[in-house]
Amino acid sequence: MAHALKALARFRALCLIAGVGEVCVLATAAAREASNGPAFLEAAADACGAPVALLTGAREAELSALGVIAGFHRPDGIVGDLGGGSLELVDVRDGAVGSGATLRLGGLALADLSAGSPRRARTLVSEALAGSEPLRGLAGRTFYAVGGTWRALARLHQAAHDYPLRAMHGYVIDPSEGADFLAVLERSEAQALEHVERVSEARRPLLAYGAVVLDEIVRAGHPREIAVSAHGVREGLLYDRLDAAARAEDPLLAAAGELNLLRSRSPRHGQDLQAWTDVFIESAGFEESETERRLRHAACLLADIGWRAHPDYRGEQSLNIIAHAAFVGLDHPGRAYLALSVFFRHEGLKGDTASPRLRTLAGERLFERARLLAALMRVAYPISVAMADVLPRTRLVAREGAAVLSLPSDLAALASEQLDNRLRQLSRVVGLEPRIDAAA
Repeated sequence: MAHALKALARFRALCLIAGVGEVCVLATAAAREASNGPAFLEAAADACGAPVALLTGAREAELSALGVIAGFHRPDGIVGDLGGGSLELVDVRDGAVGSGATLRLGGLALADLSAGSPRRARTLVSEALAGSEPLRGLAGRTFYAVGGTWRALARLHQAAHDYPLRAMHGYVIDPSEGADFLAVLERSEAQALEHVERVSEARRPLLAYGAVVLDEIVRAGHPREIAVSAHGVREGLLYDRLDAAARAEDPLLAAAGELNLLRSRSPRHGQDLQAWTDVFIESAGFEESETERRLRHAACLLADIGWRAHPDYRGEQSLNIIAHAAFVGLDHPGRAYLALSVFFRHEGLKGDTASPRLRTLAGERLFERARLLAALMRVAYPISVAMADVLPRTRLVAREGAAVLSLPSDLAALASEQLDNRLRQLSRVVGLEPRIDAAA
C-alpha cells in the first residue's frame, strides 16, 4: 500500500508537470477483494488528487477486451487478462465484446490459495477453468494474453528462441511449441532468469503461476495460437471514449500516416504511391488479401521516412525505425514486411542484403511481396522525386506480357537510362518485358 500511494503521488506530480487536463484512475480485483480495500481507495484518491473508479469484474473484462480490439486488426478469439488478483476471460469477434467471466486466478491470489505451490495451483486452475463458458469457444481461435506476467513469460520465450525482435505486442506463440510453460521455467536456471531484460525482480515469483494458468488454458481451450497483447484495461478505457469515426480508423494506417507526415518530404506522395501501385497490382493479376493490401498501403506511407539520413544509411535507418516502431494492428511478419519493403527500396532488390532473420520472420510470400513493392517504388521515385501530384499523371500497368510505363509529354525527359534500369529490375521480379511509352 505504501509503495502504491507513493507511486500515485508521483504520477500526480507528473500530470501537473505535463499539464494533463483529465486524470482517470481505475482500481481492479485487488481493491475489490481486499478487506481494507475501501480504506486504501480513499487514501489513493487523496494521493493522486482524483476520484478512483472501482471496476466490477465484468467491466474490467470488457475494458481488457476493448484494449485488444484497439490493438489488433479484427481480433477473433478469447482475451485473457491476468492480474495479481484475478483472471478475466472474454470473447471478442467482429469488433464486439461477447460474454466474459472473472476468476480468482491472479498470480498473487494463486500463490495464497496454493500455499506457494505451483503444482497445487495447477489443480486449482484446472478445476476453475473446467466450467468457464468463454473457453468453450476458444478452439481453433486466438488466445490474446494480456498482463505483465504473461508479457514477461513471453519475453523469456523470445530469449529462448533467439527471436529477432523485442516488441511484445503481436508476438505469437504456437501452443504446441510453448506447451507446459511451467516445465520450461523449471528447466531454466535462476541466474538465467535474472539476466533476462525487463523481467522485474518483483514479477519473477509470479511467472510460475502465470505459466500454470496459460498451460491450463491451452489444455482446456485448444487455441490455434497465443498472441501477446501490450494493450489491456488502460487502452480499453481510452478506446471506449473514442467516437465511432475514430474507432473505425485502421490503427496501423493511422500510425503510418503520422510518421509519413512527420518525416517524409511530401506526405501526400504516400497516398499517390498507394493508388499508383494499386493499378499495377490489379493489372498484373496478383492475388492480394485484404491484410496484404493494407500492409502495402502502410509501406507506401512509410517509403520516404528515411530521406533525411545520409544516402548510405537510408535503408538501414528506415528498417530500424519501422522494425522498432510502436505500431499496433500489426503482427510480427507484417512488421518485417514493412521494414524490408522500405529497406529494399533504398538498398536494391538483392535478397542477401537483408537480415536473414527478418526474412524468416516475414515468411517467403511476404518477403517476395516486399521485393515486388520495393521494385515498384524504385520505378516511382525517379519519376516523382517524392513530390505529390506527379505519379497520378503517369501509369504503370501489366499489358500484353510487358510492364508498360506511360509518361506524358512534359515528363518524357525522365525516360533515362536510370529509369530504364529500374523498370528492368521490376520486370525481372514479375516476369514481364519492360517498356516505356513517352508521349512526344
